[in-house]
Amino acid sequence: MQAKRLLPALLATLIGAGGLLACQTSDAGAHAAPKLFDHPPAAQPAAVGGPNFAPIVREFGPTVVHVNVRGETMTASGPDLSQVPPQLRNSPFFQFFQPFQNQPQHQVPTRGLGSGFIIGSDGLILTNAHVVKDAKSVTVTLTDHRTFTAKVLGTDAKTDIAVLKIPATNLPTVRVGNPNNLQPGDWVLAIGSPYGFYNTVTAGIVSAKSRSLPDDSMVPFIQTDVAVNPGNSGGPLFNTKGEVVGINSQIFTQTGAFEGLSFAIPINVAETIAKQIIEHGHVEHAKLGITVQTVSQQLANSFGLNGPRGALVASVTDGSPAAKAGLKAGDIILSVNGQSVNTSSDLPMIIGMMRPGQAVKLGVWSNRHEVSLNATLGSFTRDVLYADGSSGGAAQGLGLQVRPLKPAEAQQADVHGGLMIESVSGPAEQAGVQSGDILLAVDGKPVNSIDQVRGILKGAGKTIALLIQRGGNRIFVPVEIG
Repeated sequence: MQAKRLLPALLATLIGAGGLLACQTSDAGAHAAPKLFDHPPAAQPAAVGGPNFAPIVREFGPTVVHVNVRGETMTASGPDLSQVPPQLRNSPFFQFFQPFQNQPQHQVPTRGLGSGFIIGSDGLILTNAHVVKDAKSVTVTLTDHRTFTAKVLGTDAKTDIAVLKIPATNLPTVRVGNPNNLQPGDWVLAIGSPYGFYNTVTAGIVSAKSRSLPDDSMVPFIQTDVAVNPGNSGGPLFNTKGEVVGINSQIFTQTGAFEGLSFAIPINVAETIAKQIIEHGHVEHAKLGITVQTVSQQLANSFGLNGPRGALVASVTDGSPAAKAGLKAGDIILSVNGQSVNTSSDLPMIIGMMRPGQAVKLGVWSNRHEVSLNATLGSFTRDVLYADGSSGGAAQGLGLQVRPLKPAEAQQADVHGGLMIESVSGPAEQAGVQSGDILLAVDGKPVNSIDQVRGILKGAGKTIALLIQRGGNRIFVPVEIG
């Protein structure tokens, strides 16, 4: 991206003021100029809040590199007319441009900028996968202005980690810290190349930990208020000891520039991924083969769980490790190998960092009791999805009219039971249930008849959980029935 130009007018004003001051002379016989300000003797500088990062920058600044990427992208030569409003399609102007639409695509050269840091004195460098995505060539520039053509050893899109190698030796390397020791409010430091300004230093504090972002469910991001802009991606995040604790990766912005929300990948996640890339050239993530959703207070009440925690299993893939372990829809995973699963976003982070074939012990809330299940993890294939239902208002009854599924409907939906929802009103409608949805279970109990639903409702509490299938997705929807 093109850097903004500095304002020359301001610079000229400052120089002019300096010139006037330089022309002043001292004359003992002249009248003394009136004093506008008192100038008391200089005192010792007062302590300033925040640490002094200068020693860290001096020692580890040379470990940060600038990454320049050249690539190609496919684009059509004609204008995109897909957004033209229908009422304008009969315009002669639309008819004029229409022959240019849907022209054959061709490759257009692209350029990108990013940052990275040296993890091996023999030329190993960590950066973001999105920095080098679709790169035809990658050039790395060191702080001593030496430039090298880099080889991309491997990338992992799920964690946004890439490892580069340059033909150099005796390079300075970073010192790695433990991001688990970070606390919100701790000072942190970023070094990178925002907008191409090499080795720019910015600082701030840790705002939060273990943030889950869309499409990055495996990464427990460190949120900071450190100024990070395009070109900072892939650069290191240091703690006050000069240890790298993260890789600056993303910003939340509505303008394209920094707005106070930046996110870094914890360095322990990056190390795990980088080790696989270096040793095998690719990365494998483990999977359970389930769809999970957030446990709200209403869902916790309906399943008899003391508080909204864990990851609610909305569906289980046939033949998956979860199915073989005995997990079923309506179970709530509370822990993995003793590590607590506090929210649904914790589970893919924990499982995704494990290796396929690894045995795990799951703490599961099932049928209002906590049980232990053993599973052997498989290899990741986009099975873990998120689904969140909305809660409904309190009212009498459920507000559903249902009927048994016809054979053709069951075959098309690929289900072996359930009820077709023909109309919705009351609490179910407020909760987000729609006509055409398929009701598979109530409070974790599969239903195939209206009498089964009525029987479950007789013993239900104020909140029940409906397992709904809509299209190819399944979700538990909490409904308050009063």
